[in-house]
Amino acid sequence: MFGAVAFTYGLLLTFVMSGASRNAKLSRPNPAMLSAIGYVLVGITSAASLLLFGYAGWSYLSAAAV
Repeated sequence: MFGAVAFTYGLLLTFVMSGASRNAKLSRPNPAMLSAIGYVLVGITSAASLLLFGYAGWSYLSAAAV
C-alpha cells in the first residue's frame, strides 16, 4: 500500500515540478491549480520530514535513557 502511495506522490511531484520549470523557461505564469498543488506537495513533504525527524530524536532519547 505504501509503495502505491509513494509512487503516486512521486509521479505528481514530478509532473508539477516539470510543469513549473517549463513555464519558467518559457516566461509564462503558472496556472493557479499548478501553484496550489505545488504548495500542498511542499507542505506534505515538510510535515513528513519534521515528523520523521521528531520520531528519530524521540527514539534516540528513549534508547539512551534505558
